[in-house]
Amino acid sequence: MSQTHRFIPSLSADEIAAKQLDGLQWTLRHAYENSPQHRAKLDAAGVQPGDVRSLDDLEKLPFTSVEDLRDGYPLPLLSVPEEDVVRIHASSGTTGKRKILAYTQNDIDTWKEMFARCYELAGLTRLDRVQIAVGYGLWTAGAGFQLGCERFGATAVPIGPGNLEMQLALAEDMQSTCLCSTASMALLMGEEAEKRGMTDRLALRRCIFGAETHSRKMREAFTEKLGLEDSFDIAGLTELYGPGSALECSAHEGLHYWADIYILEIIDPQTLKPVEPGEVGEMVVTTLRKEAAPLIRYRTRDLSRLIPGECSCGVTLPRHAPIIGRSDDMIIYRGVNIYPGQIADVLEHFPRLSSEYRIFLERREGRDNMTIQVERKPGLDPAGDKESAANFGVALRDKLLARATVEILDPGELPRSFAKSKRVVDDRE
Repeated sequence: MSQTHRFIPSLSADEIAAKQLDGLQWTLRHAYENSPQHRAKLDAAGVQPGDVRSLDDLEKLPFTSVEDLRDGYPLPLLSVPEEDVVRIHASSGTTGKRKILAYTQNDIDTWKEMFARCYELAGLTRLDRVQIAVGYGLWTAGAGFQLGCERFGATAVPIGPGNLEMQLALAEDMQSTCLCSTASMALLMGEEAEKRGMTDRLALRRCIFGAETHSRKMREAFTEKLGLEDSFDIAGLTELYGPGSALECSAHEGLHYWADIYILEIIDPQTLKPVEPGEVGEMVVTTLRKEAAPLIRYRTRDLSRLIPGECSCGVTLPRHAPIIGRSDDMIIYRGVNIYPGQIADVLEHFPRLSSEYRIFLERREGRDNMTIQVERKPGLDPAGDKESAANFGVALRDKLLARATVEILDPGELPRSFAKSKRVVDDRE
């Protein structure tokens, strides 16, 4: 199924490979000549820019890590004169120093073109009104969603996160047609709209959501409560411009990523070797045209897999699966490695239970204990909670190979968030 797009290029595999090799060679020359930090890493690995003659040579290159960004604080990997820097953005900096990334005007232009593709892939038109309910300021989210919206030509309604009263009022008054938020924010708005009986007064038809892992059950909940026709998972990270590096299409067969703008590898986080096609591993990205702070094999810590073959939507750019978590989000519980997303996967099979859960870890009498709290779906009899908790506990034990206490809570009892939901509380000393 072929179609014409304004922003999304139609490229064959050979054309993508040619663009990637050309961009990789440019990036290596640019970084080596202009960044002492990049040059030192390449010299230490015994690699010169001219040594890379094919994409197979990518594995010769050293990895870039979060530590490299923090070591280069405040402007890590800077590869242009400072007078060419027009903006900075930063990550949240929950541990250690913030990761601050510099941008040239060309970097900003690349980012907004990349993001315009996302709106196009989600099926928006210039008549859409896009309610942007993500963070503005130092973070990349709000700026990216707005830049892309304006480049695409739709109308931006830039509110930022939080302020539920204003979100719902403007969604109704402006008749916003697309919500851009975290999945948690979309669920919070949907629950409140349903509670107020105003879903039918909203014109929302699409939601572009990201920044946190989500379950199918959570997605179905906010889709129904907001009266949406469709929703689209978006990927991105500050180091790679910001949000907008990939998006689901209407076929929902994975996220198309912009392989003409960056190279994506999937590696085993332990061996650091590429995994077999289709296997889950850590996402590693190399930029092809980023000027101010180019990335060479940057370890994102995000976990996903490449999806082979062509998508039924007709877009020829390759795909990766939804991000299932981070390699550094892993919980070690009684010697077992657990990712929070595994618990969400088990929840999918329990129709009495909602998408909302929280994991509590504590140590009692020298032994680790895990309690998982899950909400019952609205309108159901609490009399069935004991059986649901027992069955869910058995399924968790079979999936995780570890025992947990399960508590069923009333609907809405777990805290809601305008941003990313906090799923794990670890009180072990």
